[in-house]
Amino acid sequence: MSFLSPLSANDQWLSQIFSAKSAISGGVVRRRVDDVDRKIGRETLELEVRRRGFHMVEAGGQYIIICTRAPLRVLV
Repeated sequence: MSFLSPLSANDQWLSQIFSAKSAISGGVVRRRVDDVDRKIGRETLELEVRRRGFHMVEAGGQYIIICTRAPLRVLV
């Protein structure tokens, strides 16, 4: 008999972000820096973004996660 361990609050929070329609379709998701810091911490979010091969930038008090593994090019 096997048991599945329940998801931690961090895992649930991350799952919610990366199951958003825009994340699944290779789009962009944003979260406020203070919200991330309060709920899971920047390091945890960074590790998950790296694990998925996505990209993340910080601007205007938000983390912007670009949900694609394709290379990025900053234009301006």
